[in-house]
Amino acid sequence: MAYELLLLEIEDRIATVTINRPDKLNALNDAMMREIGSMMDELAADTNVGAIIITGAGRAFVAGADISRLAAAPTGDLEKFARFGQAVFRRIELSAKPVIAAVNGFALGGGCELALACHVRVASTQAKFGLPEVKLGLIPGYGGTQRLPRLIGRGAALQLILTGDSIDGTEAARLGLANAVVEPDALLGTARTMAATMLKNGPIALARAIEAVDVGLDAALEDGLRLEARLFGSLEATADMREGTRAFLEKRPAKFRGA
Repeated sequence: MAYELLLLEIEDRIATVTINRPDKLNALNDAMMREIGSMMDELAADTNVGAIIITGAGRAFVAGADISRLAAAPTGDLEKFARFGQAVFRRIELSAKPVIAAVNGFALGGGCELALACHVRVASTQAKFGLPEVKLGLIPGYGGTQRLPRLIGRGAALQLILTGDSIDGTEAARLGLANAVVEPDALLGTARTMAATMLKNGPIALARAIEAVDVGLDAALEDGLRLEARLFGSLEATADMREGTRAFLEKRPAKFRGA
């Protein structure tokens, strides 16, 4: 598929997706959301891709949703608008391949929610995170009220959501919203190094680990432990498990095949 609002580069099994609407600070509109969903489907099926980095062109990661779209929404449309965006971001969250947000600038509203849907977030010192929807008489609609409290705790999340204030990358890292904060010129390199480290590991194991965390997070502890044991046991039948354990004993790098 040809993309008008996204750029794609694949190198060393790492796909870098750049949201490319810099004149609008990469604000999300319906067309961009459809392209993000299609891109995730394409990368999920691409055997040459093992990890994904999402970043933004210019001085923004994503500066939110297109406000003109919201202001012109007909009666009854906002719930459908939210459900559509949630479904797209859920595809990111459920990706069996690790997805890293490289947050280069403004990550506000839907942009913050996009970063939250990724498995890991690396922030530039120039990054700004925030959920300012209450300033528009709205609330976050793409998963922000659900993912942010799970990530940083109820009190800290409610403070950000109810004030609409933004925080920089350093504060995001302190709260646990960002996994790392680096200087702007080191952002993509750091994200790529992290992705490359992940790709040294068994791809089926990566997928199972993501599933265990994602499903288990909302389960009772005993149910989560049963899920973990089941997924752990499922790896017994894989060639990757045999290769990984054998390589460890033979003191050599493992050569995983995703089988």
